[in-house]
Amino acid sequence: MDVLEKADLVERPPTQEIVTRDELVDLFKTNQSPKHYIGLEISGFLHLGSLISTGFKINDFVSAGIDCTVFLADWHTLINDKLGGDRDVISKVSEYYRDAFRLVCPDAHIVMGSDLYRENPGYWSEFVGITRHMSLARTMRTLTIMGRSEDDEKIGLAKLLYPPMQAADIHALDVDIVHAGMDQRKIHMLAREVFPKMGWKVPVAVHHKLLPGLCKPAADSQPGKMSKSDSNSGIFVHDTDDMIRKKISKAWCEEGIILDNPVLEIARAVIFHGSKSMNVERPEKFGGNVSYPDYTHLEEDYAQKKLHPGDLKRAVGDCLVSIIAPIRDKLKLDGELDIAIKKSC
Repeated sequence: MDVLEKADLVERPPTQEIVTRDELVDLFKTNQSPKHYIGLEISGFLHLGSLISTGFKINDFVSAGIDCTVFLADWHTLINDKLGGDRDVISKVSEYYRDAFRLVCPDAHIVMGSDLYRENPGYWSEFVGITRHMSLARTMRTLTIMGRSEDDEKIGLAKLLYPPMQAADIHALDVDIVHAGMDQRKIHMLAREVFPKMGWKVPVAVHHKLLPGLCKPAADSQPGKMSKSDSNSGIFVHDTDDMIRKKISKAWCEEGIILDNPVLEIARAVIFHGSKSMNVERPEKFGGNVSYPDYTHLEEDYAQKKLHPGDLKRAVGDCLVSIIAPIRDKLKLDGELDIAIKKSC
């Protein structure tokens, strides 16, 4: 695989942005196995976006010869008051996340935040160094990476540590490529701005599109992302086959509308990511069975109303069952952990 093919693989959907592609190509020219990282808070049950779509994208990096790391940010979880701020619960749920990503991304390294800080005595001096290049106003603007508003006048002091810690993680892991959803873009841009001032290498930033929730987007607003705290907004890894099909059947999917259509986005980001085709079964009087070789053809038919929402939903539901069921069956969730997560959501 040449460097352009590797860059194309990194740029494959759901990637939305690379900052910058030219830097990525140059990186591949000089480094056969650059280091990658994606950081994840430990919060609720894993779902189609947080585990499967993200995991599939990580596997694209692996296929391009990149040395990938999934960073489980347990300290960040505590700072952001997730899982009730209970250290014991965070530790147990971290193990669940670790097991899940080992299933979906077997070639990626799993690193716990606690381990990184314990094993890196220079981490906190580097953290302080980063904070010296950050104004309070800039720090407040980056709080959106943790789902907080920069206008929050009652923000706790600990939460202001979150952005510089995330930047310090990137340096401590010595990564060449930082990867996350578009919601994390601000911290990566901060790192790219501050690291040259510290004399550190500047990572390439890759941002993927967030998988939208299943509900109709509110008027004049961006579609909400699939949420761990709302069981109706997304498909969860532990949903039964019937639950998966039922949720997809109720998803917002207006005939002929492709913009912000969650069922089409799932087809694009998940189904066609793992398969070269998608089969739609329907009666002969409605056009008969059809096999789509790629997402583009599927979207064109849907936009031209040649494919009915009901037929699309049935096909997507069946495909998701085939993807999720093997993962669900291997990812054990004991009753105690199940209750702890539900209680904290």
